[in-house]
Amino acid sequence: MSLPASSGPAGTLRSRKRAATSLAIRRAAIALALDHGYENVTVEMICEASMVSQRTFFNYFGSREGVYLSAEKALPSAELVAGFVEGTGSSVFGDLFNMIAGTVVDSDANLELFRARHQLIHQTPELLNQEKVRISEAEESFVGYVMARYLFQGRSVAATPDLEDEARMVVSLVSGAMRYAMQKWVAGNFTQTREDLVRGASELIQRITVNEHWP
Repeated sequence: MSLPASSGPAGTLRSRKRAATSLAIRRAAIALALDHGYENVTVEMICEASMVSQRTFFNYFGSREGVYLSAEKALPSAELVAGFVEGTGSSVFGDLFNMIAGTVVDSDANLELFRARHQLIHQTPELLNQEKVRISEAEESFVGYVMARYLFQGRSVAATPDLEDEARMVVSLVSGAMRYAMQKWVAGNFTQTREDLVRGASELIQRITVNEHWP
């Protein structure tokens, strides 16, 4: 019976090798697309540049588009979501931002690759449209998390008919804060780590929500 890839030193080595191969393929694919245009890059070109077989490529990404866009947006783990839903913090906005920001930092921490991918997506309409769909799908999940927290706190749609609108407003505010943090990071005018940038944004959010007096 074989052990899962994450078990023991051998499992760690396999997972590191897999991550390194995935990163090499992504780097090659994005560099080619920036040099030659997304529509002109083939799987064969990517495999040659990253020195992997087509079988390996498709095992990792499934399709040519998959190397540029993840199969799904990075979402928090079930444990993180449960902690958020059952959280007792005073700021739903701040708690949601911290959960999502932590997930994003963990899933895409390579600055060079993030910037290149960001540039490519925003100059390629096909990829940009797919990215917008993924963001929209992720935001629907976030609305579900906020609604679950409200219900856990004893709130209800019967008592507050626009409760879902409130949840969507929270998610919109968090999405705006995340865009600000990521744009500042991509712009390169922040010399520390992205973790520090997210932490700074979180502190700003807490300051704003503490000092703001809602009607």
